[in-house]
Amino acid sequence: MKKYYLAYGSNLNIGQMTYRCPNAKPVGFSVINDYELLFKGSKTGSYLTIEKCKGSTVPVGVWEVDAVDEEALDRYEGYPSFYYKKDVDVQLEVFDTGEKKKINAFVYIMHEKRHIGIPSKNYLATCLTGYDDFGFEPEILITAYKESIRRCYTESSFLCEKVIPNCFPRC
Repeated sequence: MKKYYLAYGSNLNIGQMTYRCPNAKPVGFSVINDYELLFKGSKTGSYLTIEKCKGSTVPVGVWEVDAVDEEALDRYEGYPSFYYKKDVDVQLEVFDTGEKKKINAFVYIMHEKRHIGIPSKNYLATCLTGYDDFGFEPEILITAYKESIRRCYTESSFLCEKVIPNCFPRC
């Protein structure tokens, strides 16, 4: 049985998804309303997540996945301990036809207790490639990166201590 999956980070990267989920098919794009992108994580690294934020939107790539793909995604996302899944209703715009239709899809959201952080250069590059793959503006991702840096200063997250002193002159 096929399901729709909404990607907003590294899983926008078609090459990476083709490797991890060989049956997955990118079918279009959408937005999740009243959420924002942030980088959060643990001592092993910081990754994208979405959090509620009234008036904000997050662009998402829409993938059609089967049960085997979903199991691979669960492992990759650290489900259910690192990310949880949420079903959302969105309006899909299909790549080939431009057709718009309402769908129900699942999305991974990092547990909110995780701390704000700064991603590795490799992770950020993987996400930027995915943004290019889906035709999203890279400024959306850069804005999330800058907001995470800003919050690192105000929240004094332990995930920011090593990165901020080296980042500040460039940011």
